[in-house]
Amino acid sequence: MNKILIIGGSKGIGNAILQQQLEHNLIYNISRSVPEISHPNLIHFSLDVLKDELPEIESIDALIYCPGSINLKPILSLSSDDFRNDFEINVIGAVKVIQKYLSALKKGENPSIVLFSTVAAKLGMPFHASIATAKSGVEGLVKSLGAELACVVRINAIAPTITETALSSSILRNDRMKENMKERHPMKDYLKPQEVAQMADYLISKNAGSISGQVFQMDYGLVSFKL
Repeated sequence: MNKILIIGGSKGIGNAILQQQLEHNLIYNISRSVPEISHPNLIHFSLDVLKDELPEIESIDALIYCPGSINLKPILSLSSDDFRNDFEINVIGAVKVIQKYLSALKKGENPSIVLFSTVAAKLGMPFHASIATAKSGVEGLVKSLGAELACVVRINAIAPTITETALSSSILRNDRMKENMKERHPMKDYLKPQEVAQMADYLISKNAGSISGQVFQMDYGLVSFKL
């Protein structure tokens, strides 16, 4: 039984990862809200990773940082606080957690970190200036720490296209908008949280033991294909 620390496992992709891993692993979850599930393998801490002191955990085998934001505005509507807040959520929070639990990870078996980027860090999209800037910072962090920790802890990132979660509910709020979103993707679909959870499961597994410092696009062809 592995010990997995999930930051943000109460909702969205984080919750899909939590539910997928819960049956066979000990899960530590840190989030402001409590997951709507109880299980003997789940230990939950209610707190804000940006503001509160993080709990002590002796050892873990994997760290998955899921918090993110969708802050889509024209550049003239974005304030300095918008950029600052997105960077805090996506980058500073991840850095704080990694610094806190790196020693615990070093005690784990096949220790691994998974962070989250976005396809907008690779493909220029209108109104994505703040979130693309923040997620580009995540990708830089993955590359740098991949090298720094090469013999110690693996670190990778997943860069999903739009995923059907509460965070994207305003963009996928009716059937017409969902169909339009599918048509935007060359492979005519967008992501479900369970698909992303499966990729996270692979990246923290022994099967991915040779992989570190990589960013994996899950995009239904949006970045790679022009049809």
